[in-house]
Amino acid sequence: MARKPNYQFERMERDRIKAAKVAEKARLKREERERARIEAGGAPEPDAQDQED
Repeated sequence: MARKPNYQFERMERDRIKAAKVAEKARLKREERERARIEAGGAPEPDAQDQED
């Protein structure tokens, strides 16, 4: 017997996986920019988490 589809859960899972891929791509891009900046002789910019207000 086939299972009853749970469309809401399936969509949430697709969205979660997509968001994880986007976040990973952004993280890699940010690291690459920092690496290029260091190699060019500049100092890396502090992250927002490192700054104290």
